[in-house]
Amino acid sequence: MTLPEQEPSQADDAARAGWLYYVAGMTQDQIARELGVSRQRAQRLVSRAMADGLVHVRIEHPIAACLELEQALTDRFGLTRARVAPGLGQGADAVRAIAPSAAQELERFLAMPDPLVIALGTGRALRGMVDAMTTLDAPQHRLVSMIGNIAPDGSASFFDVIMRIADKVRAPHYPMPMPVISSTREEFAAFTALGPIRQVRQLAERADVIFVGVGQMGDDAPLLADGFITRAELASLQKRGAVGEVAGWVFDAEGRYLESPEETRLGGVRIDPRLSRPAIGVAAGPSKVPAIHAALKAGILNGVVTDESSARAILARG
Repeated sequence: MTLPEQEPSQADDAARAGWLYYVAGMTQDQIARELGVSRQRAQRLVSRAMADGLVHVRIEHPIAACLELEQALTDRFGLTRARVAPGLGQGADAVRAIAPSAAQELERFLAMPDPLVIALGTGRALRGMVDAMTTLDAPQHRLVSMIGNIAPDGSASFFDVIMRIADKVRAPHYPMPMPVISSTREEFAAFTALGPIRQVRQLAERADVIFVGVGQMGDDAPLLADGFITRAELASLQKRGAVGEVAGWVFDAEGRYLESPEETRLGGVRIDPRLSRPAIGVAAGPSKVPAIHAALKAGILNGVVTDESSARAILARG
């Protein structure tokens, strides 16, 4: 069955709160923390779920299946966050399906009063997330890029989001003005030795929250499509078992990085596995499932925003 396209709504929030209360057995205080709202609002959402007829033996709302998938992903991979958006049907753009949910998740952190450093990767999914956001003031936070923003020809990377989010969120922001992949180790060392770049990288390394896209490493790999690696380099990585990449760092089906920090030319800040801080991947679509699965399995990511079909495929991989 094809679910209708829809933006997150009050009914979505009420359904989610109702599921957490009646099925997951959470208290209203726990629901408030989970949804990033006040206890009073959590109470109203639970009441609305009942009043609107969403709660019977099950929640009469399309998002109920998504909530079950979220719980299954959380249990399987020990996640801190999981958001599963209703799919838009076969052949639909997966980014359109997940962008509103990803935006809502990022806005949850931006609404927090205590200052946070929020690191952002690049790519179509994150650009979609930023485009789906509402304009808000969050001067208490700092937004920093996880990856360089210079393409091989010297132009700005098309899917860099740190400048784009600056138009939506009034907060200090820190781009990383260096190549996504330097031509040589010497060039990489020269860039990273510069004081401003070193400070930006250090800020990204200690970020409180991370949002990144997840790239596939098939013949349609974003690193190839965007000109950051050659087809011969892609073939070499595929021979070594590459299935995905996060912030340019390539990993295999077990989530093992194929390159060490000592030999890298990558401008991206590497996400160490099993971080205690949220590291949330925003990705969906059949070609990305192996990469998402590997990143979750290895703990490169401890949170995910994806769609229904992708979530089912990830869980089916064991």
